Amino acid sequence: MSDILLDIRDLSIIYATDDGVTEALNGACLQLRKGESLGLVGETGAGKTTLARGIMRLIPNPPGKIVSGQVFYDGRDIMELSEKEMRALRGRQISMIFQDPMTSLNPVMTVGEQIREVIITHHPNLSKAESRKQAEEMLEMVGIVASRYDDYPHQFSGGMKQRVVIAIALACNPQLLIADEPTTALDVTIQAQVLEMIHGLKVKNNTAMLLITHDLGVVAQNCDTVAIIYAGEIVEYGTLQQVYKNILHPYTEGLFGSVPRLETNSKRLAAIDGMMPDPTALPKGCKFAERCKYATDRCRAELPDMYELEDGHKVRCFRYEKEAQ
Repeated sequence: MSDILLDIRDLSIIYATDDGVTEALNGACLQLRKGESLGLVGETGAGKTTLARGIMRLIPNPPGKIVSGQVFYDGRDIMELSEKEMRALRGRQISMIFQDPMTSLNPVMTVGEQIREVIITHHPNLSKAESRKQAEEMLEMVGIVASRYDDYPHQFSGGMKQRVVIAIALACNPQLLIADEPTTALDVTIQAQVLEMIHGLKVKNNTAMLLITHDLGVVAQNCDTVAIIYAGEIVEYGTLQQVYKNILHPYTEGLFGSVPRLETNSKRLAAIDGMMPDPTALPKGCKFAERCKYATDRCRAELPDMYELEDGHKVRCFRYEKEAQ
């Protein structure tokens, strides 16, 4: 389809260490349309950041390795591009906001020069004055006065550092923005401001966004489609309305069940029993079977396919095998 900007097909990534082979991502399939926001939700260690780094081809090798799959960006398979072509793509077409702004910035460069560095990398014909002016405009766009161009990262608060990181990511007006838990280190008030700013800039520039988070509320406010990931597999995938109004997968059910509700008077949060399986020794059947109240012997022995229902809602669970198209 012509409006598909990102098309991930059967992407699998491993990390080979002395302790064994970690199967971090197993056959992930996702699509993202131009101008659309996709929320990728899962607990720590589920494979969210690995997927993001796989799209950017930033998997550290060794120990990481992309073992299979294709990632089509605007019709081109990223996996077949040379490193030189990828460098031209990163920052210019696809940008990433990394998880921790404290470690994403160079402590010995001014924040303005770090933004300008991205601009001159992709627009080498600009003069120093022109590139500085663009960098100052980016600072203003994210709510930082241009006069702070020559300040260093240690002179900024956590929230302000994250704004600088966002300015770097958006400096060349990319078509795709990957935001890897962009508000994790921030307090609730600053979280709301940063997310509102990202959303405003995304709408203004018609940027597609892959938002990685473990916060279902953030997804509800910012995303059009949702993918739930567990133990390196996409287990449920659909529009925001489909996933939030008609929960299908038992893991998604557990995630929503653990969210505190104002109308419920309970002393403890509802938790999902058990732990995520060891990624170096994944079970051969459904990865969620040991924690699932609906699990059968078949679930423990066979891996379910991703079933697509009539409305396009997808789920990896045998309970929906008969309903699938």
